[in-house]
Amino acid sequence: MEIEILTNEGKKLEFYLNGERHTIPNVLREKLAENENVEFVAYRLEHPLDKKARFILTTNSSNPKKVLIEAIKELQSEVSELKKEFAKIK
Repeated sequence: MEIEILTNEGKKLEFYLNGERHTIPNVLREKLAENENVEFVAYRLEHPLDKKARFILTTNSSNPKKVLIEAIKELQSEVSELKKEFAKIK
């Protein structure tokens, strides 16, 4: 998985999340939407066979790249906790 920045101007960030269809992009979109500084976040696949989700993120006052990094870190922490819980099941 790779993030490809298309535009990073002021309060708007556009990027591709390469190598993904809906699972990770939808989780990331949801996590970003929880942030109080996010005004708008959405993604789309430009073609039904694409593995390249195009995101648009706008914030009210924060640096959108910082908001994205925070969301990714939060998701990493949540996935780590989930892995620990699954390990207990074995």
